[in-house]
Amino acid sequence: MRGRNGGPDGVLLLDKPPGLTSTRALARSKRALGSLKAGHTGTLDPFATGLLPLVFGEATKFSRFLIDARKAYLATMRLGEETPTGDTEAEISARRPVNVDAARIDAVLASFMGHQDQVPPMHSAVRIDGRRLYDLAREGREVERPARRIEIGALERIGFDGRDLVVNVECSKGTYVRTLAQDVGTALGCGAHLVGLRRTAVGKFRLDEAVTFEALEAEDMDGARARLLATEALVAGLPRLDANAEESTRFMHGRVVARTARGEGADVAVFSPEGRFLGVGREAPGGIAPLRLMATASARVP
Repeated sequence: MRGRNGGPDGVLLLDKPPGLTSTRALARSKRALGSLKAGHTGTLDPFATGLLPLVFGEATKFSRFLIDARKAYLATMRLGEETPTGDTEAEISARRPVNVDAARIDAVLASFMGHQDQVPPMHSAVRIDGRRLYDLAREGREVERPARRIEIGALERIGFDGRDLVVNVECSKGTYVRTLAQDVGTALGCGAHLVGLRRTAVGKFRLDEAVTFEALEAEDMDGARARLLATEALVAGLPRLDANAEESTRFMHGRVVARTARGEGADVAVFSPEGRFLGVGREAPGGIAPLRLMATASARVP
């Protein structure tokens, strides 16, 4: 999918390997696709693996619709051991005996379901007074962090061998699964930290749709670009407006389209009569006002 400046437009579903930051995964993908303009839709910790949607070209304008999406993970919590970071990035700081059974685990997991407040970890990218928490943590400082409202939609035991607890997690944006692991360990009375994390879904996208670096880099550039999903995949969850030719022209020139789809304040995906994605509008008094436009589409609207 070639953009107006020759670079690709679209969404790459990458299966990120362990030991790689999301920023480096993006840089490596840019090289494979021959892209200068790209971004991600939410990061994965270096030790984590799994689904990392990346956006290229015009798709970068619409990344926020995936940043806000719900996520799913397969997480492995090691009971009886704690680390300062809540994962394997730090040495074990405490050990406790594990005296729990499946029934106790299931009861504790059920108690974490629903809306709750979660304090972000010190080893995170959250900013406090203009500084990243992980920078403060590296200086040996710990500061007060305001809790964030999150939602756990599913927290199900998949396996337990007496030491490692494997769970399926579905959660809202902003949820730290390593903090959840620590909290579960505390509730069980034995402590815990995260030793494995694999993201299995972001919004409607699933891990089985993703490509590995090995497969991506085995392709030539055209083959790699052919793996991109169309930009409109990012807004598939929005109500759709199929504009007529006159409305398409108005919309692409930044003017309000006198139509309604859901109600004031709602975002709407707008398409031309030929089914071409034009951009996203927002319902306002008098109609749908342009919010984000596809530059590559604007050159082709009748």
